[in-house]
Amino acid sequence: MYKTDLHLHTTHSDGNLSPSELIDLCYENGLRHISITDHDSTEGIEESINYSIKYPDLEIIPGIELSTDFEGAEIHMLGFYINYKNKDLQKVLKDFRDGRQNRAYSIVEKLKSFGIDISWERVLEISNKGSVGRPHIAQAMVEKGYIKYPKEAFEKYLGRDQIGYISRTKFTPEQSIELITKYDGIPVIAHPTYIVQKSAQPNKDLEKILSKLKIAGLKGVEVYYNDYTKDQITSLLKISQKLDLIPCGGSDYHASGNPNEIIPGTVGPPVECLVELKKIRHPF
Repeated sequence: MYKTDLHLHTTHSDGNLSPSELIDLCYENGLRHISITDHDSTEGIEESINYSIKYPDLEIIPGIELSTDFEGAEIHMLGFYINYKNKDLQKVLKDFRDGRQNRAYSIVEKLKSFGIDISWERVLEISNKGSVGRPHIAQAMVEKGYIKYPKEAFEKYLGRDQIGYISRTKFTPEQSIELITKYDGIPVIAHPTYIVQKSAQPNKDLEKILSKLKIAGLKGVEVYYNDYTKDQITSLLKISQKLDLIPCGGSDYHASGNPNEIIPGTVGPPVECLVELKKIRHPF
């Protein structure tokens, strides 16, 4: 049984469960160590910690997920144990969220030019005052019948190479590592195989990327993830061991409504992962 999930989203970004609903689900499914890693937001962490009092043996690890630009693709960076109470950090994150919202509005307007008419007001309602993003647009498209499942929106309209895509200003991976480290967090790269999906030599290219990011301060890599196959996990584990990066992982659960979505408690890293993360926090 899995006890640890270090990649979870709530309604404070693009998840569909509130922190309390997510915590109840995780606990019922056997998890005892979880990290709330909303996009560009730590707004759900305090709520999660307060609610988790009802489960004395449940550990909540403050986290965040940042999107970065990398050679025409994206690298997502997780930050564990980040000092979410720091006011300077919150100013930076507010700027990120404002950028996401402006971009989302522009996407909604662009989609209208292709005959996809969804309401901006409805997108805001779906976001429920959280960090607005493309998943909320996708949900609005499902409601209007343009697509059947949210993932179709990214495949047909909202993905990087699709007609509704609009870029936004993002950090580089190195800048995100610097930001996470500055505010006491531990930077770990999320779903790393997504970076090199179109690469002819994915393992060699990924190892090269991770080596470069380790020099910048990267401490871990998401080895146990969502729908990764055993071969992918084995390959990533070898790379993490070679580069001395902590093998982390989680479900990346959003309660999105997509078919066959991986739920919390069905994937995750061994508890030893947390031991290694805590050694970085408290080396002595």
